[in-house]
Amino acid sequence: MVRAGLTAERVTLAAAELADEAGLDQVTMARVASRLGVKDASLYSHVRGLEDLRGRVALLAADEKTLRIAEATVGRAGKDALVAFADAWRDYAHRHPGRYAATQIRIRIDPELAARAPGPRRAVELTYGMLRGYGLAEPDLTDAVRLLRSTFHGFVALESAGGFGHERAPQRSWERALDALHATLEHWPAGRDGDAS
Repeated sequence: MVRAGLTAERVTLAAAELADEAGLDQVTMARVASRLGVKDASLYSHVRGLEDLRGRVALLAADEKTLRIAEATVGRAGKDALVAFADAWRDYAHRHPGRYAATQIRIRIDPELAARAPGPRRAVELTYGMLRGYGLAEPDLTDAVRLLRSTFHGFVALESAGGFGHERAPQRSWERALDALHATLEHWPAGRDGDAS
């Protein structure tokens, strides 16, 4: 029997909260069921299993992170947009480490569920839109997206793991990294002859 009030959304949110508190790898069906005060079997009326649940957490996180980035960057262009985008990304990763982790690993997600989730698609649109403001076109756009994602994720991952032991404040390094990214995007190197997409 399905417990009254229990929905796929409530199960997903409980898993997301657990991921933020204990880490994504600690999200199990048993722990989520315990958190909701139900038996494990009750969850299977709402999600197909652990991989489906983690996929739902990833989609929830993508929606949340994209919404924050969209709100931060609205009406901005150039360096202002880049800084607002990056700061919103970093802030989300720090506030929701487990949810953020779910967006950074490959999880098999139900294609029907993914098709209905606006977050991933909107994230691509926002990123490419911001970079077009720098006058970039393909294949440079894709290369620039990968540069941004690598920089933002690498910095956040090292910072979260305590990987910056130097006395210089990470915030100052973050600001300089964004200065460097802006300069790189403004002076993007010409493509090489024979470059394939």
